[in-house]
Amino acid sequence: MTRSATALPRKADFELPAGVIYLDGNSLGPLPRGAAERAMRTIREEWGNELIRAWNSADWIALPQRVGDRIARLIGASEGSVTTGDTLSIKVYQALAAALRMRPERRVILSDSGNFPTDLYMAEGLIETLGRGHELRMPAPDQVLDAIDESVAAVMLTHVDYRTGRCHDMAAITRRAHEAGAVMIWDLAHSAGAMPLGIGAIGAEFAVGCSYKYLNGGPGAPAFIHVRPDLVETVDPALSGWMGHAAPFAMEPQYRPARAIERMRVGTPPVIQLAILDAALDIWEGVDLAALRTRSIELSEQFIAGVEARCPQLTLASPRDPQARGSQVSFAFEEGYAAMQALIAHGVIGDFRTPDIMRFGFTPLYLDAQDVARAVDILADVMARDLWRDPRFQTRARVT
Repeated sequence: MTRSATALPRKADFELPAGVIYLDGNSLGPLPRGAAERAMRTIREEWGNELIRAWNSADWIALPQRVGDRIARLIGASEGSVTTGDTLSIKVYQALAAALRMRPERRVILSDSGNFPTDLYMAEGLIETLGRGHELRMPAPDQVLDAIDESVAAVMLTHVDYRTGRCHDMAAITRRAHEAGAVMIWDLAHSAGAMPLGIGAIGAEFAVGCSYKYLNGGPGAPAFIHVRPDLVETVDPALSGWMGHAAPFAMEPQYRPARAIERMRVGTPPVIQLAILDAALDIWEGVDLAALRTRSIELSEQFIAGVEARCPQLTLASPRDPQARGSQVSFAFEEGYAAMQALIAHGVIGDFRTPDIMRFGFTPLYLDAQDVARAVDILADVMARDLWRDPRFQTRARVT
């Protein structure tokens, strides 16, 4: 079905709870309509009726690649350069390990001090495993460009900062990394599905990302990895799982990597989760990512103006320039956790990141100006009446 690229929002495409304004799609997207039915069809008809035959009859074995090609279109990559499966942490490890093998004479991994912790943890673990004297350098985000020199093996950055929404200039940093002879790895977890990315045109060797945020693949949805097409048949996958083998069912005793992007697969694909993600990606049919980005900026600018006019207790923690941030807006408040819990209790769902950040995501697929205006009204009421002081909002849950 072809739909107008300007038909935003598409609220009817989502299972949105009544009375809730959802401003947390930057952390977990809502349930797309049709996704639950697709999961049940996969369970009952394919698994239930076909049993193990479904690997062939339902073509489960090719699902990681089919879904990868659909994600490739959303991040501006070429067909055959993206595959899915495993977790984002695994994909970060794969990309970084491969990058270091491409620059064996260098010992520096360059990230930034605001990068998402799992990326840094994976780098630290890889350094310890290799035991070859690699070093992880983490300058401030605005100092990354100047920190890239000829000692750097790999530059590993998240495009959109998870706390503040600050965007790196992907083209400029990738260009500088290549001028210095370094390999470029982009984590697109907070930008895939939020804006045009053009990862293929930028020329980065690797890109990784998750699919449960703006892509709405559901909790624990599989990650993706992109490898630049000229490298895809030679890059070392590092984790030599059987699904990345050239002929997995030949059961050869030695590893022989597949000749295409499938070499970046590791374990058995999560078929049910991939089926849900595949259904979720149907929503993107006909969506103009440039129009989506324009609408996201309009909604976030409306929110910032409203909050700053009515909530003087909150301080903008995101870049003022909308072109310098992703599709989220963050405000700092000393009692941000309690304030967010009070806000959620009153029907506006955002989230909190330590030490004091209240995060709000703006996803035009299911949000409009009326939602934003109502969210500002409710937040202003929470702050004006100090509703966050209620003791029930003071105790922190395990997930914030």
